[in-house]
Amino acid sequence: MPSNNKLAEALDKRENEIASKWLELQFAGRKPSPAAQTEAGRRSRDFLSALKNATRRGSDTDAGEWIPVKDLLADLSASHAKNGLSPSETATFVFSLKQPVFAALREEHGKDPAALGDAIWEATELLDKLGLLTTEIHQKTREQVISRQQQEMLELSTPVVRLWENILALPLIGTLDSARTQIVMQNLLEAIVQTRSDFAIIDITGVPVVDTLVAQHLLKTVAAARLMGADCLISGIRPQIAQTIIHLGVDLNNVTTKATLADAFALALRRSGHSVVRDNARPAAPR
Repeated sequence: MPSNNKLAEALDKRENEIASKWLELQFAGRKPSPAAQTEAGRRSRDFLSALKNATRRGSDTDAGEWIPVKDLLADLSASHAKNGLSPSETATFVFSLKQPVFAALREEHGKDPAALGDAIWEATELLDKLGLLTTEIHQKTREQVISRQQQEMLELSTPVVRLWENILALPLIGTLDSARTQIVMQNLLEAIVQTRSDFAIIDITGVPVVDTLVAQHLLKTVAAARLMGADCLISGIRPQIAQTIIHLGVDLNNVTTKATLADAFALALRRSGHSVVRDNARPAAPR
């Protein structure tokens, strides 16, 4: 694409005027803090300087001279996305530049309608392209943030609890899909190795629905725990879940199941040679 000399000339001659009006438009309807205003001023000056240098050499935004401009917009968009700002608020940084740029172009070429029309059209195409770039980067950053948050939530929602010296419990809450099953299995196996536990209890009291896929995931986790040398029990089998498993034809004959986590824990204690008894001889607390 040919060099956008008219825009470069306007930026050269009226940079301070454009920057001042642009800052006002960026905070239209808002009263920024002194720190925010200082940061916006620095960011705007850096962007105008990079834009001026790039437009002097050409308006092909895929060319190497536009890399500094794109880098500035990428940093801005990523920062806005991480701070919870919307795509429209991010794109406003570029689109609000149109008005002061158009005003500067009118001052420079107002007596030549043809030249003014060409200059405004070229500037519009360029700023629209840069504005869309900020939206794309903002969306990608938000997707990365959401994906990371989902991963963190999955890890937090699958805690392995040590109930006894050789007994672990894994309480599950929510839907159990393939991705979460991998995390469940990994966390459980790592805990078995670290604690050298002989028993692991998977509690599904907080799992709202058990279908064929969920049942298969549970069976795979049980099989993996057994390969690590741990006896795996499943607790939280409610009447509705028991009926569903029967109707689905899922074979759990080789898996020990209990209605509650307490029942499974008591069974694991007995299998490990321990028992819990009530101490009736304990002296009464002093008054």
